[in-house]
Amino acid sequence: MRKVRNVKTGLKARTKILFALEKESYNALFLSNISSLSYSVVLYHLNLLKKENIVKRGRKRPYYWLLTGIGQKKLIP
Repeated sequence: MRKVRNVKTGLKARTKILFALEKESYNALFLSNISSLSYSVVLYHLNLLKKENIVKRGRKRPYYWLLTGIGQKKLIP
């Protein structure tokens, strides 16, 4: 991600989110439950990833998030 300061905690959070989204599209609440991150942290990182065109929102409410195929380098937690 070029527009975001990539600190270690942010990279780990985005990696957890991206690993989950590789399997299936989920809404932010479900992502927060399976990634053990707070809902606000998940939404924050999803919006950062959306600005970089790494994820996009699908469907109408509740929004389900999908990978676009561009990707981010992943860290192994």
